[in-house]
Amino acid sequence: MMKADYHRPVLLVESVDLLNVLADGVYVDVTFGGGGHSAEILRRLGPNGRLFAFDKDPDAQQNLIQDPRFSLIASDFKFIEKALNDQGILQVDGILGDLGVSSHQFDEGSRGFSFRFDARLDMRMNPEAGDDAVDVLNGYSEAALKRILDEYGDVRNAGKIAAAIVTARKHGRIETTGDMERIIGGVIAAQNLSKILTLVYQAIRIEVNEELEALEMLLESGLRVLRPGGRMSIISYHSLEDRLTKQFFKTGNLQGEDQRDFFGRSLCPWKMVTKKAVEPTAKELKENPRSRSAKLRAAEKIEL
Repeated sequence: MMKADYHRPVLLVESVDLLNVLADGVYVDVTFGGGGHSAEILRRLGPNGRLFAFDKDPDAQQNLIQDPRFSLIASDFKFIEKALNDQGILQVDGILGDLGVSSHQFDEGSRGFSFRFDARLDMRMNPEAGDDAVDVLNGYSEAALKRILDEYGDVRNAGKIAAAIVTARKHGRIETTGDMERIIGGVIAAQNLSKILTLVYQAIRIEVNEELEALEMLLESGLRVLRPGGRMSIISYHSLEDRLTKQFFKTGNLQGEDQRDFFGRSLCPWKMVTKKAVEPTAKELKENPRSRSAKLRAAEKIEL
């Protein structure tokens, strides 16, 4: 049973509209969360349609949808191809991804995703796997921390903040959101603290969850499992994700290279469905302020 307060789906109708759902098609929601997008896809499927959803966060199991057409796979979406093959599914008609962190993960203080709560700095989307933010903050070199803050957060004064983190951990292990606020508050003006903390948390979270690597794997393997005519619909929340998605849809490769055959014909296996990113309406922004940075892009696989 879905919990209404677990996660409010962003660009719900727009993202599912762009999938062009076929009544008897096979679809994948790679970011199940509260189940909002999945429920909308199921609403449009006929009795012979199928929907597979992915979520590596064990908390998402509480939102399981009781429907014979639905299966929830407890796995990272970067393993979409193998996981679907294990289910006997070789090709699908559409893939939807609502990237980033769910409202539940932000609002569950113990998960450490938000500096609104004093908690251990975990930040893992799957709290049972891999290194957490504490490991990153206490184990990475100053240069590595600066790179993460620069690349994943576009953090002003990334070098100064990385140096402050390294200095602070000499006097004791950095463990909590409160520790981070004190460290960054020591080198950043008070009026800028909230904005900088937001960017720092984003950068560390992306590193902890290997979010860009996962998106790259999703895009490449998703292309392989889509049938010609099938569509991919991706909602992103920061420029790195959006740029990567746009580049892949425009060229068919992660390098953004315009590849052509001997006769000069494009080898891109995509037809863009969205000429520019779809953004939330004023009504949605008012009802759900967390949707403000969302950008939706969709593309259709073509036969080369």
